Amino acid sequence: METIRFDIDADGIATLTIDVPGQSMNVIGPDFLADLDAAITRIASEEAIKGAVIASGKDSGFMAGMDLKYFGSMLASADGQRPAPTAIFDNVFVLNQLFRRLETAGKPVACAIEGTCVGGGFELALACHRRFVGDSPKTQLGLPEILIGLFPGGGGSQRLPRIMGVQASLMYMLQGKLFRPAEAAMLKVVDGVVPQGTALAAAKDWVKANPTANTQPWDVKGFKVPGGAGGFNPAFVQTMAGALPMTLKQTQRNMNAPIALLSAVYEGITLPMDRAIRIESKYFAKVAADPQASNMIRTLFVNKQAAERGARRPKDEPKAPTTKLAMLGAGMMGAGIATVAAQAGMDVVLFDRDQAYAEKGKAHVEAVLAKRLGRGMTPEKMAATLARVTPTTDYAALAGADFVIEAVFEDVAIKAEVTKQVEAVLGADTIFGSNTSTLPITKLANAWSKPENFIGVHFFSPVEKMPLVEIILGEKTGPAAIAKALDFVAQIKKTPIVVHDSRGFYTSRSFGTYVQEGAELVGEGINPALIENAGKQLGMPTGPLAVSDEVSIELGVKIMTAAKKELGDAYVPQGSDDIMVKMVEADRLGRKNGKGWYDYPEGGKKHLSPVLGDLFPRADAQPDVEKVKERLLYRQLIECARCFEEGVLETPEDGDIGAIFGWGFAPYTGGPFSHMDTVGIAHVVAVLDRLAAAHGPRFAPTAQLRDMAANGATFYRPVPSRAAA
Repeated sequence: METIRFDIDADGIATLTIDVPGQSMNVIGPDFLADLDAAITRIASEEAIKGAVIASGKDSGFMAGMDLKYFGSMLASADGQRPAPTAIFDNVFVLNQLFRRLETAGKPVACAIEGTCVGGGFELALACHRRFVGDSPKTQLGLPEILIGLFPGGGGSQRLPRIMGVQASLMYMLQGKLFRPAEAAMLKVVDGVVPQGTALAAAKDWVKANPTANTQPWDVKGFKVPGGAGGFNPAFVQTMAGALPMTLKQTQRNMNAPIALLSAVYEGITLPMDRAIRIESKYFAKVAADPQASNMIRTLFVNKQAAERGARRPKDEPKAPTTKLAMLGAGMMGAGIATVAAQAGMDVVLFDRDQAYAEKGKAHVEAVLAKRLGRGMTPEKMAATLARVTPTTDYAALAGADFVIEAVFEDVAIKAEVTKQVEAVLGADTIFGSNTSTLPITKLANAWSKPENFIGVHFFSPVEKMPLVEIILGEKTGPAAIAKALDFVAQIKKTPIVVHDSRGFYTSRSFGTYVQEGAELVGEGINPALIENAGKQLGMPTGPLAVSDEVSIELGVKIMTAAKKELGDAYVPQGSDDIMVKMVEADRLGRKNGKGWYDYPEGGKKHLSPVLGDLFPRADAQPDVEKVKERLLYRQLIECARCFEEGVLETPEDGDIGAIFGWGFAPYTGGPFSHMDTVGIAHVVAVLDRLAAAHGPRFAPTAQLRDMAANGATFYRPVPSRAAA
């Protein structure tokens, strides 16, 4: 066997040590399935084998889920068409049958878990008769498949509710929430938490002491699901009756997997396990056959991991980790960057022009760390992290820093002054990163003697929580700067995308269109509540007016004014410009002053302001919500397509990752480029033409989109140009 080492000790206990070659983490693929099949046959048929223990031969953990390359091959056929759900069912049910054979092999089987055990790996563990886990605080267990558009398809949706009850298991599965060892033991998901490194010995001891414990509880006559199940059980009926509307509200009816999971649990929970896993496989195949699942897997898992592993990093550049960071600006953004850098083990010089502001920035670091006490943070670790942060107003204190990030006021002159002061201390060979959300990097780089060492490093607020960092290349940015920035992002464990220079770059520019279209709609007299609900139904985290308030309407006007001044006649005015100016003139600046599109009463709940009706009279005829959703969606899509055509984006992968993790673009789509591919480029062009005719040139399709539609190309499957052919 290539993926499993099979050993039998003197007590007749077989140890199956999983070690999938060529993989950093054990995953389920065709070779593993074949080896597991052979191993189960031996366990069941050889009298000398009294029981078995399954363990991992990798330090990285026990096992993750299915090898997504293998899973991808299940979703693709030779002619490029997606297979029918029945074909996917046949493949998936093989896994379910194997796990079922394991738990009915007639021998006790225990699982020894050290480290990560998720997805299909956790479903394998659930099929064992007992589970023992090492007590490492880094260990995580569970079924997170819902987060990438799937749900547990290896028996997890049937075994977990039978172990911990329907209500509790649904809370974990519907959120993709993971267990820590102690939590798993409390919920009886594992049978023992033992000192790290001793799970294998504990599992062997149990098998040796329990030679007849070879039957799962659900295979024993009279078994009852914890908490009850079935149409005549009030608690079960109440759980399922509440779960459906709550799930529909959370997903806005956009997600396939959560509803399929509820259906699989509801239909399968009272059936014998052999029939229950068929129910699960049926629903899993239906979900997997839809493009939604493959789009989400590609962006949220495959491409995200590739980005984090350095897919865009120059290959010939040596590793360049940051040891001492010069953080310029101790405001909310600078303090947040200082926090994640210090947590990653870097020394941070937190510079500001005022010592009180610098100290306030360090106080922010302390406050963030204090909230984590007891959740992986100890007082000793907190003290050591804080000691790495040095607040200062002295440029000389920056000496020795090997990377600079600037997050001072968004003004070219102010940034240039600070940049030159830093170069006088560190020299132009140091890599300088500017955290700006709109100002062109090429222009800012003029203040640094070696513009090849200048790069944009755009964080999102709050830095501690937001996962994305947008790396922006100026016209002269060199490979050493790209490598340094990407290595820094890897150190702080965030997800990078790499884009080229543009006013607003990719994320701010494309996200801004969502806010702008919301304002345009208000200006046309559309009910603000309709606009906000349409945005949320589209799958965005909040409506365009609410997010405009959070970002600050006043800030949007300042950015627009600066762009007008900078671009002159080249500036393309938007209908939203006058609307936003009118809001600022009415002193409605956003949440910052307690009144924007919403009112923010002290001690009360925010609500859309009735003043909006006076500022922007309501139209007599209101559009259908689908029309509003279409405008909010396609205004973003066309801006993303423009960024691609202009070369701001080099890859659709960066575009999809940046959209979802940068501004919360509807995750169920897999991102704007995946969505355009799925509905068809010709369809996208037709809708944009219709919207442009009705609402103006901001919706006009790009020449590239028209060419793609004519050639049958997609963003992820381009066809050769006529010239290349």
